[in-house]
Amino acid sequence: MFSESPIKRKLTKKIWVGKVPVGGDAPIAVQTMTNTLTTDVEATVAQIKRIEQAGADIVRVSIPTMEAAEAFRLIKQKVDIPIVADIHFDYRIALKVAEYGVDCLRINPGNIGREDRIRAVVDCAKDKNIPIRIGVNGGSLEKDIQEKYGEPTAHALLESAMRHVDILDRLNFDQFKVSVKASDVFLAVDSYRLLSQQIDNPLHLGITEAGGARTGAVKSAIGLGILLNEGIGDTLRISLAADPVEEVKVGYDILKSLRIRSRGINFIACPSCSRQEFDVIKTVNELEQRLEDVVEPLTVSVIGCVVNGPGEALVSDVGLAGAQNKSGFYLDGERQKERIDNSDIVDTLERHIRAKVNKADETKRIKIQNIS
Repeated sequence: MFSESPIKRKLTKKIWVGKVPVGGDAPIAVQTMTNTLTTDVEATVAQIKRIEQAGADIVRVSIPTMEAAEAFRLIKQKVDIPIVADIHFDYRIALKVAEYGVDCLRINPGNIGREDRIRAVVDCAKDKNIPIRIGVNGGSLEKDIQEKYGEPTAHALLESAMRHVDILDRLNFDQFKVSVKASDVFLAVDSYRLLSQQIDNPLHLGITEAGGARTGAVKSAIGLGILLNEGIGDTLRISLAADPVEEVKVGYDILKSLRIRSRGINFIACPSCSRQEFDVIKTVNELEQRLEDVVEPLTVSVIGCVVNGPGEALVSDVGLAGAQNKSGFYLDGERQKERIDNSDIVDTLERHIRAKVNKADETKRIKIQNIS
């Protein structure tokens, strides 16, 4: 039971990254980045396909050399998800991947040299309808800005971002999105707030270099949660020292928590105590593993006793309220005559959840047939 979020997003300019709309009234896009060697085409393609299966809308790939650009040509032929090419300094690489069908260029115009080189990249992007992402990072500000502010500040990140925005404005190019990432939560939040007041282009959110799987997820949830709650942000990437698939999962978990976007199962589970009538933690962990392939948005509550179990089950698509030997079972908020044996909870719940998913899929299929 996924209710609409009360958050009112800022209406930004809509652009397209391949087939994915970004900004405007489009859903907030979830993005990640490969961490394989781009020149290892087989490994990179395999990782991209796992990323896509996890639900990512867009994937970014680093293209540091011409050799990597040639590898990108092969990678692009083997995957369907839109790809952003991450490029620094060498404008020739940007021109090459544009030729090979890249969906977006992550390149800061001011960092690629002379005016003629900047104009060559922007003219190419215009000609091929390729958007650009300006990516400002607290750890790599321009030398003069570092000297001016002494340390990364929100105004320093804003000045850097607007420097690049002004270049694109001067060249009459408006198909771009911007990020102002920092590893410090407060710095990132303040920077995005300032930038959101200055421009109406889409903003790509992230807490850069956030840390490992646990600490990085926490920092990202806090920082991005603040911004999203204020209506700021059109795409996001969770930066973890972990498998990129985990970044996608955490991204969706953050959006689910704010009722912005839902994919897969939202588990409501008690932390368990001595009142539990079955092993809640083991049950939920096993259900999560078994049902990772489910993309249909569902809320499933698994509560170990009758104190909170019935109440949570009433607002769940599938609910279980623990009781001695056999637990209460709910579908769409209604208690069923069937009670589930506590020794067979995982198998029985999985069966009911998959049946519900299959029914939803069949309903969608029939609607599509009727429309066509």
